[in-house]
Amino acid sequence: MIPSLLRASSLFKRSFATFTTPLKATMPASLFESKRPASSPEYDPSTLSNYQHFNVLHTDLDYRVDWPKRKLFGTVVYKLTLKANKAPEQVVLDTSFLDIHEAKINGQSVKFNADTERVEPLGNTVTVDLDAAAATAEFDLTLSFNTTDKVTALQWLEPEQTASKKAPYLFSQCQAIHARSLYPCFDTPSVKTPIHTKIASVYPTVASGNVVPAQESQEEYATTDTIYEFQQEIPIPSYLFAIASGDLTSLPIGPRSKVYSEPPNIDACQYEFEADTEKFLEAAESIVFPYEWKTYNVLVLPPSFPYGGMENPNITFATPTLISGDRQNVDVIAHELAHSWSGNLVTNCSWEHFWLNEGWTVYLERRIIGAIHGEAHRHFSAIIGWKDLQTAIEVMSPAVREQYSRLVVHLKERQDPDDAFSSVPYEKGSSLLFHLENVLGGKAVFDPFIPYYFGKFKKRSLDTYQFRDTLYEFFADKKDILDTVDWDTWFYAPGMPPVKLNFDTSLADVCYKLADKWVAAIKAAPAGGADEAYFRGLFSADDIAGWTSTQYVVLLDSLADSTTESAATTAAVRTLGDVYQFASSSNPEVISRWYTLAVPAHLGPATYQALADWLGTVGRMKFVRPGFRLLVKVDRDLAVATFRKHEAFYHPICRSMVAKDLGL
Repeated sequence: MIPSLLRASSLFKRSFATFTTPLKATMPASLFESKRPASSPEYDPSTLSNYQHFNVLHTDLDYRVDWPKRKLFGTVVYKLTLKANKAPEQVVLDTSFLDIHEAKINGQSVKFNADTERVEPLGNTVTVDLDAAAATAEFDLTLSFNTTDKVTALQWLEPEQTASKKAPYLFSQCQAIHARSLYPCFDTPSVKTPIHTKIASVYPTVASGNVVPAQESQEEYATTDTIYEFQQEIPIPSYLFAIASGDLTSLPIGPRSKVYSEPPNIDACQYEFEADTEKFLEAAESIVFPYEWKTYNVLVLPPSFPYGGMENPNITFATPTLISGDRQNVDVIAHELAHSWSGNLVTNCSWEHFWLNEGWTVYLERRIIGAIHGEAHRHFSAIIGWKDLQTAIEVMSPAVREQYSRLVVHLKERQDPDDAFSSVPYEKGSSLLFHLENVLGGKAVFDPFIPYYFGKFKKRSLDTYQFRDTLYEFFADKKDILDTVDWDTWFYAPGMPPVKLNFDTSLADVCYKLADKWVAAIKAAPAGGADEAYFRGLFSADDIAGWTSTQYVVLLDSLADSTTESAATTAAVRTLGDVYQFASSSNPEVISRWYTLAVPAHLGPATYQALADWLGTVGRMKFVRPGFRLLVKVDRDLAVATFRKHEAFYHPICRSMVAKDLGL
């Protein structure tokens, strides 16, 4: 998943100064060893299920979409066996806001209890009694259920909220612990299972898995419904199950890839992705090993989708903010594609070890970019990511920083994994891997470890302890080097990484130079006489001719970090927006950074209203949350009114997080 990053301010100037946490001195000699569990992978504290007692051999899901009621009616069938030395009397599954109708063991109805008392934020349980016969061999567990209007995994859109305006639309978002509101499950990344899915809907439908050819039989469903069938042969965890249905069509974007979207947008979506998708696939395969999921498809969702992308196997869900017409934001696809190995094939065992998913994915994403565009582009992305990390940590409250700026977080007191979500697992995790690559001797030395690691844990879930053990196992001849890595600080200390990372700044230097020129002009402005005419005499659109949108972002971030409140700054920022046309950009990465500069520069109520209007058109949390944080500082009434006006448009996850940000 691409994170809902907090505001990325400027790239700090060239030095990339070392940040060392003051907590290091208080740590025991080996915090890593003291925290190591008795056996790995570590138990997942974010589930109420008794998953540790069972092997889940296969899952069958069968849904009917009831559009008038805005509900899914379904059954789930698990093929289970007991793990060695386990003899539970019950199966306990996670649920959340589901109505459970019936439970069966091997086709026979059995007693069950759907607990109505919620354990926040983890939801409810459904408990199914096991008889001795069922518990001694492989058995099928079947539950029938329906969703309710409170489920957090689904968003239902009315036709007027879509691009085509012709049909309603629904889509799911299960990460981190929302699958339990879509079907009763062992909702933990520690459980991975092949899934066969049937969905009956009157509208075109996609789901995680490869499409099974249309079946002739429709006897179980209303004749107005079409059955859509998907087979996911590779075991996946519950958070990677996905469904979307609405007015959908598709076009090819590569020999093994399609893009899906609503018909009015399909040509633009095809244009955005068709030049790069197969290149990304081939580059990733050269770094790890061949792609195992057969197809790689992308669904471009309506604007309320809260993330940049979600790596649902065979059907990446993507934000429409990627469709900028200039192919400047397609690196998100490189990220989601990299998840095919890191996260989907090899998975963190719990959300405490989320960095294993996202740190590896960011590392691989940048390796893909480097393979296609050159190492300077890889480093340019890493520079931006480092500053994203620094800014995210800076804006955290002290309590949040202490708890959630660690690489391995603590969720054992029933914390909501969504609250731990930030750029930390992404950027701090990828920084560790970049550091390891360099201290071990560079890409030529580190690269053979990549397929070894993913091959060893393929189709499995692991924790941080297994990762480090595997590193020592593979690099047994470099133990002395690995022993120099400050593992305790990397894994458990809050704050920035404990080392200085050296990046190639060649692509960023031109951005720094222009930013410095603007700052110098502001400082040299005549006292009381600085106006737009003064700055127009010094700058022109030729300054950024040939630049990429990413370089625009770096310029804006640098200025946001380097300017202070003054009349000259206000005049300069207003001029910059007009001369470089940032104020009218159609690229959301650019326009969001523009507001990051313009709002603190006090451009006035018209700018604040423009930001409020823009926030009503995007649902991606990367833009929505920082936008509201900016707006509330200058006009709280406008910020709250804007949120109330558009809260039904936002996805439930986004809605909840923004409400917290605004203190509502």
